[in-house]
Amino acid sequence: MALILTFLGKGGSGRSTCAIATAKKLSAQGQRVLLVTEDAGPGFSMVLGHEVLSAPTSISSNLWCCQLQFAQLLEQNWEQLKKLEAEYLRDPFFKAVYGQELSLLPGMDQALSLNALREYDISGDYDVIVHDGSGDQASLRMWGMPAGIDWYFRRFKQVFQASQFSKAVMPFVQPIAGAVLSGGRGFSGDLFDQPEVQESTSFVGQGVAAVKDPMRVRAYLVSSGDEVAIATARYLWGAAQQIEMTVAGVFLNRITDNTKQDFDPLPVYSLPSYTGDWQAQMKVLPDYLTIPAVPAPLDIDLTANTVRLFLPSFDKKQIQLTQYGPEVTIEAGDQRRNLILPKPLKGRSVTGAKFQAGYLILSFG
Repeated sequence: MALILTFLGKGGSGRSTCAIATAKKLSAQGQRVLLVTEDAGPGFSMVLGHEVLSAPTSISSNLWCCQLQFAQLLEQNWEQLKKLEAEYLRDPFFKAVYGQELSLLPGMDQALSLNALREYDISGDYDVIVHDGSGDQASLRMWGMPAGIDWYFRRFKQVFQASQFSKAVMPFVQPIAGAVLSGGRGFSGDLFDQPEVQESTSFVGQGVAAVKDPMRVRAYLVSSGDEVAIATARYLWGAAQQIEMTVAGVFLNRITDNTKQDFDPLPVYSLPSYTGDWQAQMKVLPDYLTIPAVPAPLDIDLTANTVRLFLPSFDKKQIQLTQYGPEVTIEAGDQRRNLILPKPLKGRSVTGAKFQAGYLILSFG
């Protein structure tokens, strides 16, 4: 499995430059690096100094690069879906629809991008994947997608299995499925326990675990010295904590004492202006192969019955806490998170909440 590095910040702040310098540094250290860009324009190729194609192409020792072309990815994934449909259904109905006809719907590019990164990751061909994405709220929604899907599956599974409808309909599901599935193949037991469903949820679970692991997925903030760029980077920092993604540092084009305080306690790296000398960029970059010493997004203390969530850049007026169902829901900015509690705290009510030094601290009775 590869280490995946991505960059967050306002457009024009230097994210692509950081991604290229990072890929060059790690490949020079002997790591097999894939540099993936979502930039469909010519700018990325011009800065890199190499033509970037849709398939991974070697551009130097230990370094490959590719551009995600979403129309092409949509066609490829549609063909895979049709193969699965033909395998399991006697009379596939997607067979008359062709991938070349499909258009991209909002949000589809995020799902396609995440799946492409997953496939490059599990290929085993790379030690590090450097991701040059949009670096904004949409990018965080992409990284938060596995946790969101996992929550929907778990929550609706609970609701469905406990419902009278489930108890009434399940005796009829097995013979109907046997008639629809190819080869008359039926199934027994719970619909949610079937191998195909279990395989899908396993992929989702692996994605959730990867985003939470700083040695699997990690983000860095990139900002120029102006107030808007700094405020944007700070907001994305807090939003990234909502999906439990580790933000391990910040690259700044211009460092002052005030900007350092804005991102405390993250390590801050001064980013020199790009003049065509990649060595100058590479020198300021951190050691990506070590575990970053930064606050964890989530800390649970079962002795004190508390949960601490690190939410920098937000204040208590921007945070809303609810507990309608079995889980606690936290809203901060435009991010909503359903907190999965460990067994000792599951089902217990929140008896206290306070916001202190960038942490939301929840106490359970």
